[in-house]
Amino acid sequence: MVEDHPLSYRHFEGCIPKGEYGGGTVMVWDEGTWEPITDIPLNFKTKMFKFTLKGSRLKGKWTLVKLDDGDNWLLIKEKDEFWEFKDIKRLKTSAKTGRTMEEIAERKKKTSTSLKKGIVDSIEITNPDKIIFKKEKITKLDIALYYHKVAERMLPFLEKRIISTIRCPDGNLKEIFFKKHLENQNKGLGKIMLENDSNNKEDYYYIKNIEGLISEVQMNSYEFHIWGSTIKHLEKPDIMVFDLDPDEKLNIQKLREGVKDLKSILDNLNLKSYLKTSGGKGYHILVPINNKMNWEEFRETAKNIALLMEKTWPDKYTSNIRKNKRKGKIFIDWVRNTRSSTSVAPYSLRLREGCPISMPIKWSELDKVKPNEITIKEAIKRLKRKNPWEDFFN
Repeated sequence: MVEDHPLSYRHFEGCIPKGEYGGGTVMVWDEGTWEPITDIPLNFKTKMFKFTLKGSRLKGKWTLVKLDDGDNWLLIKEKDEFWEFKDIKRLKTSAKTGRTMEEIAERKKKTSTSLKKGIVDSIEITNPDKIIFKKEKITKLDIALYYHKVAERMLPFLEKRIISTIRCPDGNLKEIFFKKHLENQNKGLGKIMLENDSNNKEDYYYIKNIEGLISEVQMNSYEFHIWGSTIKHLEKPDIMVFDLDPDEKLNIQKLREGVKDLKSILDNLNLKSYLKTSGGKGYHILVPINNKMNWEEFRETAKNIALLMEKTWPDKYTSNIRKNKRKGKIFIDWVRNTRSSTSVAPYSLRLREGCPISMPIKWSELDKVKPNEITIKEAIKRLKRKNPWEDFFN
């Protein structure tokens, strides 16, 4: 039993650096399809299930049997026309390329760049060594690899939602710009036409899958912002966002108190809420909403929650966006809950000094994690932990 892998990983053949998960030489020893034999649900909570393999080397009926309460399984060949014994240890070449393990290792040792590019499912990354974050020496390829690793958790919040991205084409964080129209012809992206405030139609775009995500990185889009609704239910928003933006003179303890106060308000309203770092100076609280409200009702609800905070603790919070109104206070930013407004996506990196991540965290971590503390390396380590937002869309 191993951890889940992206479906695209089935194409990868090469070397994974020592110390990383699955480190070593990877060969595609066999490839093909499988079919279930029984109607038993095929998940790994089942103690046993049967299936047929239609590979170039492994064929016929097989059974997987769980040996204990751990992660140990036994793969058994059933008696059928493919039952006769074959010494599979003699098959030492790739079913995909015909290369041996040694040949794969030699080919992939040429440069670390080509080695890493293979993991990104052969999507072309031009200028992979271009440094985007100078102090941390984080390259364009490092960013592509990061998004490839977090894609499984990030895509449920990203795919099929209209996006805006922040691009950094020259590797200079002082020269970045917002992008909300489609310029990328990758099949992993979709286009949608919407009327703007002037009743003119504009094209917006969205990500369909991991290929679309990585292709946006190829186009120098590194920071992702999302609408609060999906393209399927465009006028029925389903993610409410509150950004706690403190006055610069307030310390982090006051900010954390604000997060707890807002959570208490949401709890009293029976609204389940989730916490993430902003990658900036505040925290973000996200609330999943079922598709019952239109945008006007949605925005009014968010505004009323912010007003309730302001009225309950008038000396601590403000719902007014003006900077001169937030001296010594925390602005409860509810304005993002407006049609066509966006907020930074969970797991997105921020194009700011230090390359912080807007990272989902547990509520119990609030007093331990600063808003801009989690970086790419730390975010990747956290993927090995239980997902703190596992039930967000349930």
